[in-house]
Amino acid sequence: MSDTPRIRIRGLRKSFGANAVLDGVDLDVPRGTSMVVIGGSGSGKSVLLKCILGLVAPDAGSVEIDGQDILRLPWRERRVARARIGMLFQNGALFDSLPVWENVTFGLLARRMLSRRAAREQAGALLAQVGLGPEVGVLAPAELSGGMQKRVALARAIAAQPDILFFDEPTTGLDPIMGAVIDGLIVDCVKRLGSTAVAITHDMASAGRIGDAAAMLYRGRIIWSGPAARLMDSGCAEVEQFTHGRREGPIQMALRR
Repeated sequence: MSDTPRIRIRGLRKSFGANAVLDGVDLDVPRGTSMVVIGGSGSGKSVLLKCILGLVAPDAGSVEIDGQDILRLPWRERRVARARIGMLFQNGALFDSLPVWENVTFGLLARRMLSRRAAREQAGALLAQVGLGPEVGVLAPAELSGGMQKRVALARAIAAQPDILFFDEPTTGLDPIMGAVIDGLIVDCVKRLGSTAVAITHDMASAGRIGDAAAMLYRGRIIWSGPAARLMDSGCAEVEQFTHGRREGPIQMALRR
């Protein structure tokens, strides 16, 4: 069992009309690894995560967690398997109508794991883990800066102590310093929980800070995988063009003239 990847994806396909977004994705994420998946805008990175989470139904393929194909599990067992996953969405996805403490403990309250009084106390402890004081708990999301919203969303992602964490473009919309702060918090949280993590990003600085391993998604498939330290010197022409931001190379962007 120890040799079984925590996440194993084989032949994953998803099309929207004539647009094949995922065209046979194969990817292994070993236990305890922080994997970063890079790729350009529209390359299917977010769709890949949504297929694993069950937010989008794939057309074909398998998604195994600890050797179990969750796409073929009965509904109740699939729900239990996915409850092990924490997710930091690209734009935070906080509920505007709820105060911060309820946002942080939303999943725990929904599954009746805590009373409201206990949830409020737990929210304070979770906010402390992402560098925020307990006074933030009574604020509305609209009263927070972008960086604070990301930290609240991270606190929500780790609230149930998941053994798998997903991060969708965690530094989008943040300045370079706050991006580095968020990446540092992500690394700390992953290590504290002993979780397996998958982050999707096109921010190379973020990829280098978060990842142990890396893979590139291009034209619906994983075209390269290896140590994250090799991202800038991968030996793959497409990866090198992307990571160095070169206009010339095998990746050609369609421009309307």
